[in-house]
Amino acid sequence: MDHGALEREQVQRLARLCRLDAPDHELDDLAARLAAVLGYVARLDALNLDGVLEMPHVGDETNVLGEDRPGPQLDRQTLLDLSPQIFDCFVRVPKVLGEGGGA
Repeated sequence: MDHGALEREQVQRLARLCRLDAPDHELDDLAARLAAVLGYVARLDALNLDGVLEMPHVGDETNVLGEDRPGPQLDRQTLLDLSPQIFDCFVRVPKVLGEGGGA
């Protein structure tokens, strides 16, 4: 499969889906870089991996997770003093979901 011929409209759509600001003058460079990545993935896909076991981790180590226990808490005033924005007695956080998107 030839990945070298990505159309500008495809690159613009991908940039929009990724919420990237891709000005028109950068689309050709972005298309070439994306084609290189897709070409590399195609090379990996062509590898013969018969008999190769899957590796859930690159090392033999395993995460050792401790019990989830609440730690010390900041008092309300310290938290409000450290917050970049507050509303009355609440911490104001930026909206992270928009345009109908979800996690």
